[in-house]
Formats: sequence, structure tokens, C-alpha cells
Amino acid sequence: MQQADTLKRRWYRLIPVVFVTYSLAYLDRANFGFAAAGGMAEDLGISAATLSLLSALFFLGYFIFQIPGAHYASGKSAKKLIFWSLILWGALATATGFVSNVTLLICIRFTLGVMESAVIPAMLILLSRWFTKHERSRANSFLILGNPVTMLWMSILSGYLIDWIGWRGMFIIEGAPAVLWAFIWWKQIEDSPEKAAWLSEEDKKLLREKLLQEQEDIKPVKNYLTAFRSREVILLSLQLALWSIGTYGFMMWLPSVLKTAPGISIVEAGWLSSLAYGVAIIGMIGISYFSDRSLKRKPYVTGALLTASLAFLGLFLAKPDNFWLSYCMLVIAGGALCAPFGPFFALIAEILPRNVLGVSIALVNSVGALGSFVGAYLVGYLNGLTGSFTYAFLLMSVAMFLAAVIMKFGIKFEPRPEAGPEQYSTKRPAFGNR
Repeated sequence: MQQADTLKRRWYRLIPVVFVTYSLAYLDRANFGFAAAGGMAEDLGISAATLSLLSALFFLGYFIFQIPGAHYASGKSAKKLIFWSLILWGALATATGFVSNVTLLICIRFTLGVMESAVIPAMLILLSRWFTKHERSRANSFLILGNPVTMLWMSILSGYLIDWIGWRGMFIIEGAPAVLWAFIWWKQIEDSPEKAAWLSEEDKKLLREKLLQEQEDIKPVKNYLTAFRSREVILLSLQLALWSIGTYGFMMWLPSVLKTAPGISIVEAGWLSSLAYGVAIIGMIGISYFSDRSLKRKPYVTGALLTASLAFLGLFLAKPDNFWLSYCMLVIAGGALCAPFGPFFALIAEILPRNVLGVSIALVNSVGALGSFVGAYLVGYLNGLTGSFTYAFLLMSVAMFLAAVIMKFGIKFEPRPEAGPEQYSTKRPAFGNR
């Protein structure tokens, strides 16, 4: 019992730090949506088509450099990679407040995506070294909670900052904390339990044995190419790309969607946006808890994605003048989009061999970033083309439905617990032959 209590220190020591780190990354990528709705386009003379490209351009840089970053994090140091990423993306986010032309803004948005590209795969690699299978969905969810929690308070804060000091001041104030946080990250985080002075040798041995046991029947593969060509990695990549069309189409353009309602100010749009992320927070905590207890991942992901698809379909069919009905469906869609990320990334770690886990996660996430690029661009493009977000909602509904179908029928692997709630089977088919 005493040993179990000491191992709980991992949660108090690591999770708050990774949570804040990812929160800052999300802040510095998503506040662009508020700047777009808060006067930046008018000030810089940005056309609707260019604004759509700028919203999406972050994800192009994010896509290109994920795999090299994850390779470094897996083979050398996730701690060092994220330290420098924090400093550089914070500086770029702050610099956005000083831009005077579209060309410079394009360069900054692309480079910001490059600097943030390795954060999620590096974080997931880090957590897979610190938390066991029965803990991993919750650990991942506390990390990814940085997404909806940040969107909740950022929606409110950004609305007030733009109203008070304009979009330039918002970027400057919200970019600086990442640079300062880098030094807290460096002080608090270690790459693996073996390097942690605050864990006893007995604790380190217990963790090492549990993590090795989980990989006993997952056969290591020869190289990255073998992993990339596996059915599971291909389908998970495609599934996340479709999911990301809905997620980032929604997140990047939600303030603009709300601003289309008559009489809605940027401050009111911020408050209204925050509720969707409040629902997502509750959903993420609940789903990750029950997923870890049952060791089931697929049903939670599939159910949430179908819920989001139906909510977007309802938005497509809703009458334009029925604002509050449409708003309720926006809240449901936003909550359902974010809620199952914990089980999803836990499933990846339970399918893939450890020797290719980091770069495989990066491949899945980078293909997901292409979906983010498509979603952020097409939602803005369709709005500019038609003068309404109606057909963008249909696009997101179809994408979420297809993502749910792939998860339900395409991903064959599902861990199953044995009799006791703290026991689990390590017997599973060989990688690439399930």
C-alpha cells in the first residue's frame, strides 16, 4: 500500500505540468480564430480566401515536422525538445501581434505549426513511459484536457482582450507565458522514471516491470516502414484525419459562426464558445475514467463521433433564424468532438510495439494534421463562397460519420480485461496480423 501511495506522486508531479504545457500550445494556435473574428482581417486587408488559408496554414507546418520531432523525442529527449519548442512558439505567437502585412503573417503561422508539431507525440511518448495500461487513458485525457479547458477560458479572455486592447495586444499577452513556462517544464520533468530522483529504486523497478509486461506479446518490428505499412497505422491515420476535419473546422471558426448571429459581440461570442468546451471537459473526464476501468476504447470513441455527426447534421438542417436551437447543437458537437481523445491515444499505445511507438504516433497525428488543414480551410472557404456556414456543417457531419465507421468496423484490436479490475491480459495477436 505504501508503494502504491508513492507511485501516486507521478500524477501530482507530472500531470499538472504536461497539462499546462499543452494548454499553452493550444492557446497559441487557437486564438487566431478570435483575432479573425475581432478585426484582424479588416486591419490587414485580408480577403476571405486568404483568411481561410491562414487559419489552415498552421497545420501544414504541423504536418511536415511531426515525424522528425517524434523520432528525436523517442530516441533522445522529449524533455529537451519541448523545452525549446515552448520558447520558440511563445516568441512566434507574441510576434504575431506586431505583423504589418499578410506575407509576414503567413510565415509566422507556418513556422508556429513547425514549432508545435512535436508536442503531442512527444507528450504521448513521455506519458507511455510513466503510466501503465490501466492508467493511460486517464493520463492522456488529463493531457488533452488542455484542449477544451484552454478553449473555455481562452474564449472568454480573448474576447475581453480584443475588446480592451485589440487583437495585437491579445497575441502579445497570450504568447509570452509559454516562454516563461519553459523553465518550469525543464525543472519538473524527466524523460523516464529511471531519471527521477524523487522515485525510489523499488518504485522504478515496479514501473519498469509493469511496462515491459504490457509489451511481452507485441512483437517488435524491424523498422519504421514496417509499422507505417501496417493496417492499424493506416486506418488510425485516416480515421484521425477525418475526425480532425470536424474538430478544427469547429474550433477555428466557432467565434465567427457565433458572430454571424445578429447582435452578438466578440465578448458575448467568447462566453458562448466557452460552454461547448465546458461540456467537453466533463465528457473527457467521464469517458477516460470508464474506458480505463473497462479497458474498452472503441465504443467510447465511436459513440462520441456519431453524436458529433448527428449534431452537425442538425445544424445543417436547422432554420437560420433559430439561434438557440443551433447553439445547443453547437455545444453538443463541441463536447462530443473532444471527449474521446484519451481512449483514442491509449488505444494507439496498446496496439503498437514500443520500438516504433513514438514515430507511429507522429505519423497518425501528422495525417490528422492534414485533416485539420482541410477542415480549417474548407469551413472558411465554404463560408466565404456561400455567405453561410450551412454547407460547412454538412461537411463536418459526413467527416465525423466516416471517422466513426472506420473506428467501429476498421480497427479490429480491442484490449479485454480479465476477471479482476486491476488485472489485464497481455495476450494479444502479433503486430500487423490481427
